[in-house]
Amino acid sequence: MDYLINGVLAALALLADPDEATLSAIRASLISTAWAILVAFALGLPLGFVLGYCRFFGRNALRLVSDTLLAFPTVLIGLLVYALITSRGLLGEYGLLFSLPGMAIGQAVLAGPIVTSWTAQAVENLDPRCAGTLLTLGADRWQTAALTLWECRYAIGMVLITAFGRVVTEVGIAMMLGGNIRYATRTMTTAIALETSKGEFAQGIALGLVLLLIAFGVNIILAMLKRRGRV
Repeated sequence: MDYLINGVLAALALLADPDEATLSAIRASLISTAWAILVAFALGLPLGFVLGYCRFFGRNALRLVSDTLLAFPTVLIGLLVYALITSRGLLGEYGLLFSLPGMAIGQAVLAGPIVTSWTAQAVENLDPRCAGTLLTLGADRWQTAALTLWECRYAIGMVLITAFGRVVTEVGIAMMLGGNIRYATRTMTTAIALETSKGEFAQGIALGLVLLLIAFGVNIILAMLKRRGRV
């Protein structure tokens, strides 16, 4: 176990004075994750709200599809997006493969069903009398929908944090679409996998500690949102 203890000590020293490779991996992870979450929320939030709020033919089938995609294997997402953005793919002309935007596309596909399904669930969990009460108070249908969404704000905040935590710790998509290029597309997770395979535990442990701190921060925010949601 000496190598593990020495690795932790070296990791703490590395975090105290991080090198460019470590900072680059942290930066790449946060940038690609931010883009992915932005796209996932721009598309998934309206769709999830419609699925949870409206009643129409085929709604249950769409919910089933969205819920099933929650278990979509990340390696399969990476494969499908790879086929889409490779030089022979539909989006090949844009040079997205082995780039942060290309990684963000795959990560957005991963986060999309999380945002959609959990937003729909948050809307469905509201008291069904809420919309009826708003209508009797004079609100029109658009105002009722907006106020319903506002009532779900804490639950939607939890969806945001959960999707962020899921994406930032993902490795398969980042490896396949980013190519693990140093100072460019190497993320914390792919760097940990690479450094561990090389026997370089210090940098791997250092990046692992950063991920733990991020996870800890995510859980703190989740706990705060849950507390606010009960008030």
